[in-house]
Amino acid sequence: MNKIVIGIAGGTASGKTTVAEKLFEAFGNDAVMLSQDFYYKPHETLTLEERNKLNYDHPDSVDTAMLVEHVRELKRGNAILHPTYDFVSHCRCDKWERTESAKLIIVEGILIFTDSKLCRLCDIKLFVDAPADVRFIRRLERDVNERGRTMQSVVDQYLTTVRPMHELFVEPSKAKADLIIPQGGYNEIAINMIIDGIKKKLN
Repeated sequence: MNKIVIGIAGGTASGKTTVAEKLFEAFGNDAVMLSQDFYYKPHETLTLEERNKLNYDHPDSVDTAMLVEHVRELKRGNAILHPTYDFVSHCRCDKWERTESAKLIIVEGILIFTDSKLCRLCDIKLFVDAPADVRFIRRLERDVNERGRTMQSVVDQYLTTVRPMHELFVEPSKAKADLIIPQGGYNEIAINMIIDGIKKKLN
């Protein structure tokens, strides 16, 4: 079976997950999706206060080796068991989930283009772009409403790790993309063109 791995990167709250979900919906049972968020390293021995202070925007915060191996397995046609993650407690969950292989393998995350092995596995690399102020506002709303954070904690994290790591790792990785999508999930024209292109490749 012909398989395509599509990597979707971009800054925090840029809309990359929305783009990934729209592609996933367009291909139904022919697609599977992996989020880099599943692969944050476990820190069970640390207290919540200590976990709150960790830098989650550096490549070292992610078990990329496991993600690479899982993408390889899916590309070979094999099912995988991947970890899951709880953003409220900043900890890996006990439950692991099974994902079957499919024609289209979607991998999304802020740091996926910073790893050369993962880049080589991607047949198509997309970078979702959005202005920094828009991304910050979206992140603030999401983390307060969905992840139980205080406004001040989100601001502190953004200034101390999110923004510096974006400038150091995420933004430079844009150069590795085959296509840059401005406006993220709102760019219906770009998304529809990508869907049509993928369909042609799969056929």
